[in-house]
This record gives sequence, structure tokens and C-alpha cells, in this order.
Amino acid sequence: MRVYGRHVADVTTTIAPARAKRPGFVYWLGRSVLTPIVRGYYRPRVTGRQNVPKSGRVIFASNHLSFIDSIAIPVCSPRPVQFLAKSSYFTGTGVKGWVVRTFFGSIGAVGVDRGAGQAAQAALNTGRTILEAENAFAIYPEGTRSLDGRLYRGRTGVAWLALTTGALVVPVGLRGTDAMMPVGASMPRRAKVSVAFGEPIDVSKHGEARSGKARRAATDEIMAAIHELSGQELADSYNEAPPASTVEKIKQAVLRPERL
Repeated sequence: MRVYGRHVADVTTTIAPARAKRPGFVYWLGRSVLTPIVRGYYRPRVTGRQNVPKSGRVIFASNHLSFIDSIAIPVCSPRPVQFLAKSSYFTGTGVKGWVVRTFFGSIGAVGVDRGAGQAAQAALNTGRTILEAENAFAIYPEGTRSLDGRLYRGRTGVAWLALTTGALVVPVGLRGTDAMMPVGASMPRRAKVSVAFGEPIDVSKHGEARSGKARRAATDEIMAAIHELSGQELADSYNEAPPASTVEKIKQAVLRPERL
């Protein structure tokens, strides 16, 4: 997700914040059922749980290798955590729609519309309301999954969230989740997976959220911490999806996206 333009703050003034989201009954039930099953069967190696603050506003900023990442983090986290997912996961009908909706609700997902511009900022505002309710929120600064295993440059939405809400950022390094559930796989397989929680980062020293320089510096610090935990090869570029149209090509080449 990304916002086109120079200043995220310019966009937030025109978009009303979403209602605060709190984990419901389905989430607590899913967490209590899924956690022992997943950790017992797949046996992920988890380190640094003591680094996660037990309360207050916390952003889990993680590398992104697989769909299963959004299950691995909530299952291994010592506290409840929420993240954003496509709204289509929550709007299906019939039995299949109910199963999908229940599953994503059980792992802490919050449905949002994906896209650029105001849609992207609205998604970040949803994350903001989650944090302002003193909850934990997970985000992938790369924006989308890495298909080649490299760690791409971080988008500045994570810094905007941290600087706007005052949340601490806990870097997360995932290893092996791409082997557990490669792109196109329908079910996870057993593989050596590790989830490492790093020491919390206070990015307030970099400046205010409206400063592009502050957002960039804060994001780079966060990505450096993720790299130390994940051990991935660095890609000196953004993880851009191929442009689907001429308009998208122009946006990528000319408009200098804010890269959320």
C-alpha cells in the first residue's frame, strides 16, 4: 500500500479516523485454540519474547516472506496483535464465506480496502486507531511479500504510525516461513521456522511525523533492525508489484510515491 504525494500528513486531514478495533470473542477463541496446535505441531523457534512490552502501544514491524507470516506472528507473540487484511476476506457469503471470515477474525485480522492514495491512508488510519486503543499492531514495511527472499527497502507508513501514535516499534525477523508455505501452496508444511522479536525502538528522536526526512530515517532504522534479525540479503530497491496499466507506470516513474 502506498500514498502518492510528498506528505502523508496532508492526506490524513481529509480522512476521518476509523472506529477503534478491539479483538473480539472469535479472536480470543482462535488464539487459545490455534496457538497450542500450531506451536505443538510446527514447533517454531521463538526468541526475544521478553522484548515485547506487556502493555501499551506497540508496532510489530516484520519482514514478509509468506502468507503464513500473519499467523506466525500472532501465534508466537506473547500478547495479542492485530493486522490488516483484504476486506474481501470478510465479505464472502455462504459456508465458505463464514469459514474464511471466522478464520481471519480468529487470527486478529481487520478488513480494509487495498489501494493507493486515500485507500492506503485510510488503512493506515485503521492501524492508528488500533494503536490508540493501546493495542499491538503488526505491519510489513516492505509492503508485500518478497518473492526472491531478499529484504527490500521499507515504506514509510510504519514510521508515520510510530511517530503519530508514540508507539514503540518491535522489529520482527522471520525465517523459513517461505519454505513452510511457498507462494501458491494451499496448506503449510513442516519446515524449520524461527520468529525473533528484537529490542523495542523509540523513533521519536528522528522528528515529527509530517517530516519526510524523519519518516525516512525512522524507517531505515527499523529496517536495519529487521535485517539483523532475519539475516536476509538486502535489495537496494522497493518491492514494487509490476504496474498493471499505463497509469500505474506513470505513477511509479513520475509521481514519486510516498511508499506506504
